[in-house]
Amino acid sequence: MVAPLLDRPIVPVANPDDAATTYEKLRPYLLEEESDVTVVNVIEKAGGAPDKAGVEQRQEHAKKMFDAFQEAAEVDGITVDTQLLYGTDVVETINDAAADIDASAIVFASRGGGRWLDLVSGRVRSRLVSDSEYPVVVLP
Repeated sequence: MVAPLLDRPIVPVANPDDAATTYEKLRPYLLEEESDVTVVNVIEKAGGAPDKAGVEQRQEHAKKMFDAFQEAAEVDGITVDTQLLYGTDVVETINDAAADIDASAIVFASRGGGRWLDLVSGRVRSRLVSDSEYPVVVLP
């Protein structure tokens, strides 16, 4: 028997609004069947260059993201795990985390914006779709 695509999703989030929006878009699927959801945020390390923001500041921002997702899920009685990840390559870090938890898919909400968003986001969205070793579900 093949495990459902959303049996063990790993869900990267970028900010608190994105976390809440992603949960709302993922919610109908999570209510259908029990899932082991892991929400992640990657603190991108600059690899020798000065970081864009202090680690403590970024950890606090990640906590707000996790809280936004968890608070929405809690209303529905859904429990989620969270992981704060660190890496110089966001896509590689997400893929490594997916391997660690044996994820069934990488799931994220489309943020719109097309090419402009890809340009300013370092093409993370496009690379997640094209370079991931796991199925990728882009929620509308």
